[in-house]
Amino acid sequence: MSFTVGRGEVVGLLGPNGAGKTSVIKMLLGLVHPDAGQVLLLGRRAGDPEARARVGYLPELFRYQPWLSAAEVVALHVKLSGVEVDDGAQRESLAAVGLGERARDRVGGFSKGMQQRLGLAVALVSRPELVILDEPTSALDPLGRADVRDLVTSLRERGVAVLLNSHLIGEVERVCDRVVILDKGRLAASGTLAELLGRRELRLRLETVDDRALARLAAAGEVTRAGDAFTVVLEDADVVPDLVADLVALGVRVHSVEPARISLEQRLLDILREP
Repeated sequence: MSFTVGRGEVVGLLGPNGAGKTSVIKMLLGLVHPDAGQVLLLGRRAGDPEARARVGYLPELFRYQPWLSAAEVVALHVKLSGVEVDDGAQRESLAAVGLGERARDRVGGFSKGMQQRLGLAVALVSRPELVILDEPTSALDPLGRADVRDLVTSLRERGVAVLLNSHLIGEVERVCDRVVILDKGRLAASGTLAELLGRRELRLRLETVDDRALARLAAAGEVTRAGDAFTVVLEDADVVPDLVADLVALGVRVHSVEPARISLEQRLLDILREP
């Protein structure tokens, strides 16, 4: 397999259990050596301490010393990383994940979701250039997942490269610029969501459709009809407001307008089921 994650880009890593997602992450971090080829991390060999110090990592499985406070866990990891991070920045990392008021509380009393927030703070505290997140929202409630999405968006805006491994396909669709799909240790597909999901459709329920209205629909794309239900394969999704306005002007009664596109989940299943 071969893929890249650019600065200011969020790349989602998808695939079934055993596809090789965690192995890829371990190779990136220098924890596992590839059988062949090379892995470059920020322009350096994977495992190079200088490159590794510029990477933030949230593993899927993590354990923190229950007798330490949240602030002490962050300080410990800062010390282990060898990167200088002042106390103010450490406090900011906890506040960014919603643990600012729990900084002095012992980790042993944290729920799994709170521990996951702490893991995010540890991953982000040194302001890394690349952030690798392995199932970052698996233990979080809807509010926590929204917070993580906001964090990922802010990382993108700062020019940070983000590699996101998640089974929550809806989360990947919301935040990722590109998706890499693995299957049985190989790259099965990759691309932007638009490239992977392909065409967009517009489904409409219309009445009093005459030849002029049919011609207007056809001008927007390929049209299929079943009674009062029309499906238009759009060449350009931006035409929808003008299309609907034109149909109304032609005397068409518009009962419903529903943009549609194949879901990432369905596309993933289609790719994995290909012989």
